[in-house]
Amino acid sequence: MAHSHHEHTHATPSMTKAFVIGIALNAAFVLIEFLVGFLTQSMGLLSDAGHNLSDVAGLVLAMLAFRLSKVHSNRNYTYGYQKSTVLASLLNAVILLVAVGVIIAESIEKFLHPHPVEGGAIAWTAAIGVVINAFTAWLFMKDKEKDLNVKGAYLHMAADALVSVGVVISGIVILFTGWYVVDPAIGLLVAGIIVYSTWGLLRDSIRLSLDGVPEGIHSREIEQTMLSVAEVSGIHHLHIWALSTTETALTAHIVIPDPTQMETVKRALKNLLNEAGIHHATLEFETGTCDCHDECI
Repeated sequence: MAHSHHEHTHATPSMTKAFVIGIALNAAFVLIEFLVGFLTQSMGLLSDAGHNLSDVAGLVLAMLAFRLSKVHSNRNYTYGYQKSTVLASLLNAVILLVAVGVIIAESIEKFLHPHPVEGGAIAWTAAIGVVINAFTAWLFMKDKEKDLNVKGAYLHMAADALVSVGVVISGIVILFTGWYVVDPAIGLLVAGIIVYSTWGLLRDSIRLSLDGVPEGIHSREIEQTMLSVAEVSGIHHLHIWALSTTETALTAHIVIPDPTQMETVKRALKNLLNEAGIHHATLEFETGTCDCHDECI
């Protein structure tokens, strides 16, 4: 059996710094928003503070998975803790959807029982949230397509920025018109936007948790690419799955009529798979007359 492994860089120090800055800024804002909401008796600010607190928890979870992915493998965890990044992205998506449920419930309650609030305090406090959330989302924006956890963090912060914009608008309208019903209306609109943006994250996280083929990689195309190597006459038992949110693994049985070409074929396949974004390949070589359950090469 031949193994080809290529180490892939998981993360950069700047990304860890982005997580730390994001957690610190948002934790501070949660405290400020809660205090203002408590003093003004604004359910909008208090519920938004709870939503922001869930995002802080999500950032902490993502950073923890981010760090665990760097831990070296051992006898009990031969791939290390890379899979924790997939579990964290799934939990982050669930946290986002739970937060949306809270927003919807609060909005419906406000529709049924409108409560007078101080529009000016709501608008100014939420405006601070827009700046903090938008800045934090910007920290993760350039790497959001490289890792599901980074994408989850970006979506958390972008969603929070939208929520805060909605709260600013509702605060201004309430300040000048006294239409308290605007607050829950904005809440329901923002909840719909969050669900739409989070659905892809949830779908991809579930797929990777079930060892499905990662988004952007097509097993049939990979098989045809491998068969393009002249010495390869067949491929079976092809499996492709995610080791983490950034790394993909593959195993396959490769049929080659001439066993003396094994090393040449192995190098050719490794190069093709690396180009396709698969950096961990375990390849078993067989001759055309060998049963794949037998010990061949």
